[in-house]
Amino acid sequence: MTKQLRIDFVSDVSCPWCAVGLKSLEQALLNVGDDVRVDLHFQPFELNPNMPPEGQDIVEHVTEKYGASLEQQASSREMIRERGAAVGFTFDMERRGRIYNTFDAHRLLSWAEEEGKQRQLKVALLEAYFTRCEDPSNHAVLLRAVESVGLERETAARILASDEYKDEVREREQFFLNAGIKSVPAVIINQKHLISGGQLPEVFERALREIPGLETPADAVA
Repeated sequence: MTKQLRIDFVSDVSCPWCAVGLKSLEQALLNVGDDVRVDLHFQPFELNPNMPPEGQDIVEHVTEKYGASLEQQASSREMIRERGAAVGFTFDMERRGRIYNTFDAHRLLSWAEEEGKQRQLKVALLEAYFTRCEDPSNHAVLLRAVESVGLERETAARILASDEYKDEVREREQFFLNAGIKSVPAVIINQKHLISGGQLPEVFERALREIPGLETPADAVA
């Protein structure tokens, strides 16, 4: 009998470990096959909500925020690159020179959820930033990602030019902050089981197999 699970994947498109975690989760879902059916929702989290439009040099940013030395940063980039390659995600770590504001990307992801294309757009945005080193705050970049997954460019452009989904994104961000989420990725299964960080596929697979399924479809997160 197929088990039903709800997964809320709390993450940011400027978070490399979120890309690793998502690809690991996807591998785990392939491994469990038809034994588990997942209702997957991507929830917004901004690592740098006050980041200005022009962004910031990434070395400068990591030094200021985490106090990491140049050697530590280089080691971390290589570890992330290797972990990404192991799950089929390409990081071009040396060309990615800046970090940007991601609020508009989250607004489009909220819209994409209604259109049934949220997962596809999430992957497209992660690839735009980490693989092609594009600016995820740039509307032209966002619109190309939208088109690449079959969503309507004109609708996305209208959303970006308006205040649509701003309140919804802020409310969801605050909901998860109030729930104690301080770092991402945070993978919440059935609204109570938390898996933190860019874990290996086997960690997610074990959770998918061991956590009891839902008796009824999951309610929407507030």
